Amino acid sequence: MEDRGSAVVEFTFLGLLLMVPVVYFIITVAQIQGGSFAVVGAADQAAKVFVAQPDEPAGRAAAEQAAVLAIADYGHPAENARVEVSCDRGDCMAAGSAVTVTVHLSVPLPFVPFSEAFHLNASQLNASATQVVGRFR
Repeated sequence: MEDRGSAVVEFTFLGLLLMVPVVYFIITVAQIQGGSFAVVGAADQAAKVFVAQPDEPAGRAAAEQAAVLAIADYGHPAENARVEVSCDRGDCMAAGSAVTVTVHLSVPLPFVPFSEAFHLNASQLNASATQVVGRFR
């Protein structure tokens, strides 16, 4: 019985069989980590932009745009993100009002062709940031 050279074939086959899931796991964790950085940065920037605007509709539009831009900088599509703005008072633009912006992001599984059709997400990420409307603007 001749077994010469079979160890190389077995090592290559088992190495590939074990390394593919490990690499996929690392890529998925990297996507989730990038998404967590994206939502934190997007919430912070959106809250800062909101309080700098002259009125509430302009603030909401600017906050949405800032969040989408920050999310896109990290390579995530805008349709996976959702922005919510809430205030501790009735008038969001009143001096001293605390404005909280929450950004939600769905991170899909990488390399899955129909992940949006089946709603296959690796993670749902949320981040909030609060800014106080200044007295003098």
